[in-house]
Formats: sequence, structure tokens, C-alpha cells
Amino acid sequence: MVHEMIDGTFRQTNLQNESSDYLAKREELRLAEIDLMRQRERVAELRRTLPVGAAIEDYEFSEGPARLDAADAPISSVRLSDLFSAPGRSLVIYHFMYGKKQTNACPMCTMWIDGYNGVEHHLAQNVDFAIAAAADPVTLRAYARKRGWNNLRLLSCGESRFKYDLGSEDREGRQDSAISVFTKADDGTIRHHYTTHPMMGPNIKERGIDLLTPVYNVLDLAPQGRGNWYASLNYAAKTQAARS
Repeated sequence: MVHEMIDGTFRQTNLQNESSDYLAKREELRLAEIDLMRQRERVAELRRTLPVGAAIEDYEFSEGPARLDAADAPISSVRLSDLFSAPGRSLVIYHFMYGKKQTNACPMCTMWIDGYNGVEHHLAQNVDFAIAAAADPVTLRAYARKRGWNNLRLLSCGESRFKYDLGSEDREGRQDSAISVFTKADDGTIRHHYTTHPMMGPNIKERGIDLLTPVYNVLDLAPQGRGNWYASLNYAAKTQAARS
């Protein structure tokens, strides 16, 4: 075994100069991490075993050609039901804050989607996945080209009630991020299974989907933590401005 119990402690390293205080606190942390893992698994089970959700309408989206490096025409219509590639698969849609009142793409959403683009081929082994935004297809595709989102299905839903019904848009067109999961029964009925937002309550505004990006989780490993760090669309420009 690479790791083993030494003097009652499950050591994570082979360093010989770690203090007894450090080792004791590290063991306390290890046990807390196990508790957290078990709680995450309990929450995941609660999520998986939700009762059958509401039947929903077959929303209509607009999208351009599959290849992002192709021309933006033709723009075609696609239904929610068309996004399921095979029976028994779930559909996951990330609600991108872009379009209508959100005239500039959300930096945090952009960070999330950067990550999804990199792992989409892994997700595709198990679920169908897409990005939905209120921005029109041409505008959405132009932004996606800048970010290199060449692995993702990009949907415009600005003409439908999709984002409003799922709580990621208000009546005035202000946008929110969210992620939703849908299922389709053998008879074609589409049901909403789960939606979550960054805001978990009046006093918890930006933590609801943190587990869906590696960035925050890596930052939480460091002594400095995440602090009040916020993603940027252009870190080079931000650094230059700070130095000026």
C-alpha cells in the first residue's frame, strides 16, 4: 500500500519533519473530510431519488450548425425532446447568463462553461448536455468562438419561456445562472427532475453550484482559500489595470 496507518494515523505523506500538532490536526481534517464525503453522497442520493417531477412543455430553441467553425447559417429550430440522444438518458442544461438585460456575458458562467467544454466528451458517455442562453444564436456563437467552446451544444431560448419557467430569467429579462436536469419517458413525456441556482437562500447568494466547477474547489485547498476572488473575462487586462 502507498498509504498506511502509522501510530494510529493515516498518513498522507512520508515527510519526517511534520510536527505532532500538524499531524493531529491533519488527522482531524481527514476525518472531517470523510464526514463531508458521506454527507455529499447522502445529498446526491436525495437528489437522485426525488419524486417524479412536473411534466413540462416541449420548449423550442434555436441553434446554428453543429460545427462552431462553420458559418452561422442556417439557424434551425430544435425542441427540448430532440436533445435526448437515446432512451434512458438524462438531459442536463446549463443556463448561461447572456442576452436580454445581460448584455455582456457573465464572467462566472464563462468560467463554468470553459470547464464544461473540456469535459463534455466525458459527460457524453452518461448524459446529454447543452448550454442555453437568451442571446440570439449568432451572438452566442460569436462569443463561444472567442472562448473556444467547440465541444458544446449551444442553444438560444430568448424567444421561449424556458429560462423564465425554470427560474433563470425574470419578467424584465434579467438573467440568472442555473443548471437543470430533465428526463424523457418512453411515451415521450418530458419531466423536470432538478434545478439549482447559485443563490441557496436570502443569505447564501453564490455557493449553490460551486461543486460544479473545479476552480473554487482547488482554491479551497490553499491556505489563502478563495477569498473574495471573482472570475474575469480577460485576466491580462485586469492585471495590467491593477499595475497602472
